[in-house]
Amino acid sequence: MKLENRVAVVTGAARGIGRATAERLLSEGAKVVISDIDEQTLLKTAGEIGTAGKLLAVRADVSVKSEVVALVAEAVRHFGAIDIMVNNAGIAPVVEFLDVTEDILDRVLDVNLKGAFYGTQAAGREMIRRGKGGVIINMSSINSGLANPNVAPYAISKGGMNQVTSTAAVAFSPYDIRVVGVGPGTIMTDMVAGAFVQSAGDHAILSRTPLGRYGQPFEIASVVAFLASDDASYITGETMYVDGGRRVLNYVVPVRS
Repeated sequence: MKLENRVAVVTGAARGIGRATAERLLSEGAKVVISDIDEQTLLKTAGEIGTAGKLLAVRADVSVKSEVVALVAEAVRHFGAIDIMVNNAGIAPVVEFLDVTEDILDRVLDVNLKGAFYGTQAAGREMIRRGKGGVIINMSSINSGLANPNVAPYAISKGGMNQVTSTAAVAFSPYDIRVVGVGPGTIMTDMVAGAFVQSAGDHAILSRTPLGRYGQPFEIASVVAFLASDDASYITGETMYVDGGRRVLNYVVPVRS
């Protein structure tokens, strides 16, 4: 119960890593506001993981600044504060580099990059106003530093997100607000299991993953919970990669049969 009585907001929480994160934060004692653009799935998730007085579901499109500001305001209105902000919402269309349209690029940057910026800004503003510090966690990706031309807009957005993390960390440090990132490797979520794995190929992905398997959402959620806790009190401005060893590998490994 390391997060008992703290208030967390998690975007993109209807499914996958966001849902797993919300569940983990709840188990650590936090009060959690979950948000997603998919209201139907969001409410279904809330009904499945909710605890009376501990969970609130709020629909929001993170690409719209006013909706992110309203989300943070609703968390404060309902629970009295915001201590933890997890900017997790993201999309990753699989499309060849030369086929990326202006609409695709705009949408990915609006959701992934600008959404994280808006969330960091809104949460930071409220944390500074309250004067009791806080933690902002941005969900990055190994693709922030690896070249995958089939998900170029996604990779570009996550590279930019890392700068949101580092610049905000410096800006907010005088207020005892930590800003950190988590960079998942290939995690078996609905988003990854479909077009992403199909385009890259199961063998190709595992041959570049020393631990020899896909990650699971709960494994990312556990790192988020650590970074949100006082155990990580001297960590800010950094992005922690949780990727089964993929980023440090400079060759391929045999795939386990």
